[in-house]
Amino acid sequence: MTDSRLLSIAAGVHPELAPADMVTTAAVAGWPACGIWFDGNTWTDATSREVRRRLDDSGVIALDMEPIIPAEGADDHAPRLIDAAAYVGARFVLFTSRLKDHGATADRYAEVCAMAEPHGITVVCEFLPIFPLSTLDIAAFVVDRAHGSNAGILVDNLHLSRSGGAVADLSKFDRRLFPYVQIADAPGSRPSDIGALLDEALNGRLLPGDGQLPIGELLAAVPDVPLSFEVRSRHLRETHTDATERAKVLLTAARRTCH
Repeated sequence: MTDSRLLSIAAGVHPELAPADMVTTAAVAGWPACGIWFDGNTWTDATSREVRRRLDDSGVIALDMEPIIPAEGADDHAPRLIDAAAYVGARFVLFTSRLKDHGATADRYAEVCAMAEPHGITVVCEFLPIFPLSTLDIAAFVVDRAHGSNAGILVDNLHLSRSGGAVADLSKFDRRLFPYVQIADAPGSRPSDIGALLDEALNGRLLPGDGQLPIGELLAAVPDVPLSFEVRSRHLRETHTDATERAKVLLTAARRTCH
């Protein structure tokens, strides 16, 4: 049976593209939705207008905008990102944290949820084993402290595996906490140190079906939600230097995953 979920190409697949060009690439390749990367140092009101124009002209959905990452002594650009996400119509905003104090992370997450709530945007808390916000249980603690109707957890299946988690762990939580998931593939063995984990996350992901991660189990555990294909891959970038071709290759793999 064919899975009829909304499929989205994550912004990280094309780190070389400007946000508006990401929309165009997704549209030409046939993706119904895409992610938008917000760089607080370069994003302007003109960026928002151009992204929105291309979304409207193409019919592509902005599934998510990223990232909000609070860190000691750094501006996480949250108010500007939320405003931009609202303007372009993004459904979700990604939040993670470099703060070592999980209580401080929870407080900031609650503030971001409050900023996003009037716009109807859900803020998803993503856990990554390379950050202090490293596990599903920590993300659940952060989200629980927020008490927000627009709070949720983003499960990236690579991060779930590399953090020592398993698909079965999701059953401990209300399924509604997982409004969409990110999908990639990878070898079954975990990299041995933080540097290798980071490199794998940014450059070493595989197309779905080319590795050993339990993708089918995850789709069964979290049914009927959108799928964002977060295949950050140096091999894919070097093999398919044309952005549209790369997006088409990933879409073929994504569709195969949902059959």
